[in-house]
Amino acid sequence: MRGRVPLTRASPIRFLFYAMSLPIVIADDSLLARKVLTRALPPDWDVEISYASNGREALALYRAGRAAVMFLDLTMPDMTGYQVLEALQSEDLNSFVVVVSADVQPMAQARVRALGAIAFVAKPVTPEAVLPILKEYGLYV
Repeated sequence: MRGRVPLTRASPIRFLFYAMSLPIVIADDSLLARKVLTRALPPDWDVEISYASNGREALALYRAGRAAVMFLDLTMPDMTGYQVLEALQSEDLNSFVVVVSADVQPMAQARVRALGAIAFVAKPVTPEAVLPILKEYGLYV
């Protein structure tokens, strides 16, 4: 297996060139929500999915290089999505983070954007909501 080149927002293609599958994390404390989000992803998207049921698990997967893209719920036990975003920001955020939440208040959306999230998707997640985001950032063609 070839070495992985770190993913940055400026050069996602560089990572895709070297990796067989794009590592993504789906972080949500609800098993049902994780399943719904998984089904909303493009079926032919070449990804390696890891699941986290809380923020600490999501951060551990990120630090292990398993989160080029992270779909992150805001309300989770142990460590909230906001706290994950703050930790990622302090570690130079080398991941595309899409927040997926039922909290659709404008202040919540503004806060996650300020913390580095590239997008905010309201629950329940649909393919129509996810696909344009993936295409906009060159993560799916």
